[in-house]
Amino acid sequence: MTLNAWPLADRPREKLLARGAGALSETELLAVVLGHGRPGTNALALAREMLTGFGSLRALLTAPVTAVCAHAGVGTTRYAQLQAALELARRHHLEALREGPLLASPRAARDYLRAQLRDREHEVFCCLYLDNRHRLIAFEELFRGTIDGASVHPREVVKSALARQAAAVILAHNHPSGVAEPSRADEVITLRLRDALALVDIRVVDHLIVGGTDCASLAERGLLP
Repeated sequence: MTLNAWPLADRPREKLLARGAGALSETELLAVVLGHGRPGTNALALAREMLTGFGSLRALLTAPVTAVCAHAGVGTTRYAQLQAALELARRHHLEALREGPLLASPRAARDYLRAQLRDREHEVFCCLYLDNRHRLIAFEELFRGTIDGASVHPREVVKSALARQAAAVILAHNHPSGVAEPSRADEVITLRLRDALALVDIRVVDHLIVGGTDCASLAERGLLP
């Protein structure tokens, strides 16, 4: 049965307009993004198939284009729609960070970094550059690969921070293993960067480590007095 034959209150798009997006299930939200189904299958049924096939919404949104397009009725256009929806969510988090002093909204910083980093297959080292009121100037990915003394270069971090006239920075990287617990290498590079940036009067406010849905703070563990 097509969705047009359903009562208005049960159609995902109309339900969203009447009750808000929060009233919809993941399947219904995905159906709205997809827009329509395929011959013989409506958008809601297609969305349910996709979520069941991939196991979760997160697995679907982070799957490679070949895997998503291998699903019957899904091509590159729909893959692009899904990725656009995901990127809009990330940019929404970033916009929230720009609204005021970053240290006044630590949850916003963690939400943004989780959205950016938790599904990466490789380690990514990033910086949030802050002005003297701790408002966000910019977010930048600096290095990729294993985070240790050989792959993160303090000189480059200092250079980037100075170029943005930053007064402070929040460092961040991810653990693809899904475990946010900091390693000894994480602690060592944090202290090296703190000392290098201190030479040019730039403060390291925190180093956040994203592992899955968790986010560990080295400042909270007393490593950044």
